[in-house]
Amino acid sequence: MSALAVIFPIFALVLAGSLVRRFGVMDARGMTELNRFVVWLALPALLFDITAHAQFSDIWRPGFVSAYGVSVAAVFVFTVLFRLKDRPLADATVDDLAAAYGNVGFMGFPVMAAVLGAPGLIPATIATLISGCALFAAAVVTIETGLQMEPRLLRLALKVGRSLLRNPLIVAPLAGLLAAAAGLSIPEPAEKALKMLGGTASPCALITIGLFLGARVEGSDRRAPDEAAVTAALVALKLVLQPTIALGVAMALRLPSPMTRAAVLLAAMPTGTGPFMLAEFYGREARLTSKTILISTVASAASLSACIALAR
Repeated sequence: MSALAVIFPIFALVLAGSLVRRFGVMDARGMTELNRFVVWLALPALLFDITAHAQFSDIWRPGFVSAYGVSVAAVFVFTVLFRLKDRPLADATVDDLAAAYGNVGFMGFPVMAAVLGAPGLIPATIATLISGCALFAAAVVTIETGLQMEPRLLRLALKVGRSLLRNPLIVAPLAGLLAAAAGLSIPEPAEKALKMLGGTASPCALITIGLFLGARVEGSDRRAPDEAAVTAALVALKLVLQPTIALGVAMALRLPSPMTRAAVLLAAMPTGTGPFMLAEFYGREARLTSKTILISTVASAASLSACIALAR
């Protein structure tokens, strides 16, 4: 019931977006503009707010960082390298980020609170920083590298660097980290504005996914022959392989039981909305990512319930 209670709002927002598109209230332009709002305003505000308030003493949990971080990195690198034989680097990164990027921000905190109580919020915060900042940054760097047609390494690095400096999803968390390192305090009015704006990131992203899926339900004549198999593989990598790797690393490091439970549960979260937002932002095909998000969220009702039962 804990898993179902957390998952239900996700379906409700995706369904709302789909119905809005089906009844013609919003069209493709509205979907694009809403996603632009998330990428340029809401999500950067959320990332800045998270990193600006990150205390080193709270997030320095090397064992948990290793268990969760290795599971994320291993799945991401393996999937991208495997798919390079069929897809260009940028497209492979957008597609295969769905296998590694967990919905730890929207679902991780309530699940951790339900299973581990208040102490579970610390690993949820660390996982959010790893997925929302480190993994996102690695994905953006990889995509930009794939998009730049420059054979010389130095010029390629300069082009990628300039692109990254203009990317709000990179600049915002870096600015937050600098503010935290400098000990700067955010004025209360600005803090409230950040929280109001950042709080719209997940709901708007889910509505955007619903808008996209609503258009696809109306009919599309383009479908890759192996799309179902690839989607199933990405879902399995996210819900099965990633938590298994996290468990293996945690056991090898002999982490305390609460940290082991947290690493496995957070690694078992379904795919978050980040891959879809990147696909829309870079103008790549978003069908595979949207289906992976939806199917992994549906399947996580069973997989998360099993993980919660085992953790308890």
